[in-house]
Amino acid sequence: MKARRLIVGGATAVLTAAALLLGGTLSAGSDSPRSGRSLRSAHALTLQGLAYQQRVRDTGNPEYYVKSEHVLQEALRLAPKDLAATIALGSLALSRHRFEEALALGRRAVALSPSTARGYGVVGDALLELGRYPQAFGTFDRMVSLKPSLSAYARISYARELLGDIRGSVEALKLARDAAVGAPSTSAWARLQLGKLYWSHGRPRAAEQEYRAALAISPAFTEALDALAQREAGSGRLRQAIELERRAVELTPEPHHLIGLGDLYAAKGDLGHAKEVYRDVERAFRREAEAGARTDLELALFYADHGSRLQLALSLAFAGRAERPSVDGDDVLAWALIRNGRCGEALHYTRRALRLGTLDAAKFFHRGMAERCLGRRVAAKSSFRRALRLNPHFSVLWAPVARAAAR
Repeated sequence: MKARRLIVGGATAVLTAAALLLGGTLSAGSDSPRSGRSLRSAHALTLQGLAYQQRVRDTGNPEYYVKSEHVLQEALRLAPKDLAATIALGSLALSRHRFEEALALGRRAVALSPSTARGYGVVGDALLELGRYPQAFGTFDRMVSLKPSLSAYARISYARELLGDIRGSVEALKLARDAAVGAPSTSAWARLQLGKLYWSHGRPRAAEQEYRAALAISPAFTEALDALAQREAGSGRLRQAIELERRAVELTPEPHHLIGLGDLYAAKGDLGHAKEVYRDVERAFRREAEAGARTDLELALFYADHGSRLQLALSLAFAGRAERPSVDGDDVLAWALIRNGRCGEALHYTRRALRLGTLDAAKFFHRGMAERCLGRRVAAKSSFRRALRLNPHFSVLWAPVARAAAR
């Protein structure tokens, strides 16, 4: 595979906090010449559109996606070549998992201003989710060469993680963390991402340190609350984990946090509360779909993980993977196939999910489940052990299964 250079030599997500990672779009007024009342109004509408996107992250209410789209489209009606509005619409498309749309908007932004790094961020993020990895990595190289910044370093880190270069990924995230000094919200975000990287690769104490540092900066940072809940659960402190996840859900009742809470209740043996929360998960996904988000893969993974509506999970996984032919799309489809007993097909997709060299415990676990289903016991145990070496607590629900199967 070419285009693996991933500069920041010697020294994701990517979809989370899209406006944050655009590296200052909120102050993008100087990126393109503006004159006249209509252009000033377009700038104000762009700021409002980005504020609505932030409200989704703050509240978990996807209705703000619709509001954001409306005002950003109006901004472009007033100023069709407005760079900030174009990038903001690209950010919105990424958040809604509309990646072909995001790619078109990102390319339009690059055409408007080839020397502005933020447009390349939108293009690269979209290419990544569309499985076009050499192009995505080359785009991130171009972005960081134009403007080394938190947003560029974070993307380089995620790209390196996908390629299995964990040391390089940590180095890039440390650069992102250092670049965020003096900006509390971005500093908390960078520390969270570094903590997640540590957690995913067997360094729970280092992860906890970063999570707590993020929460010290921003006590209502729900992603950090969720991450710390996983750490507490991994240490056997389920009561504390549930309290942390409850706080995250109260602040932003979006699917990821609700699933986390339901799984913690299930791990504790409180199946009544777990089922109640899982019903809320389905309602949350419906709200996102009504607001224009495409969540087929996420919903397929939820159903496959929880053994419910498995035929629907498989249909959603096929549809989602067609839209997002990425390593994650391959992985979710493989898991849905396994849960439907189609393990021969699944094994092919588990191999594709690991084709970049990604060191992801859940992906190795899914490969192990396909191998076990096919009677390949030695290979299955090897995959389960690989998953557990990477992260012995990769899933509240499935890590115990991996431990039992690895014996």
